[in-house]
Amino acid sequence: MIAQLVRFKSGLPRAEVIGVAEDRLPMYRATPGLVQKYYLEFRDQDTYGGFLIWESAEALAAFRETELAKTIASAYGAVDMPEVSIGDVFTMLRD
Repeated sequence: MIAQLVRFKSGLPRAEVIGVAEDRLPMYRATPGLVQKYYLEFRDQDTYGGFLIWESAEALAAFRETELAKTIASAYGAVDMPEVSIGDVFTMLRD
């Protein structure tokens, strides 16, 4: 499994960021290979993101080519390009 952390500063009001996330939920639910996504509000002002768990590097690579992935920054009014970190999951606390 692959873990992905996405972080960005938004120029939108908090309520609008949450609305965008809720509107996009069905598209993420339909994304092949996406095991879980946690929507995050960081303690830095106006900073949001997501923590995603992917079945494989191939699933993540395929997602990156989708319109959903390519519109993350614009949909959330990101001030700069989102910061993305990727890691391999080597063990889990719970199954």
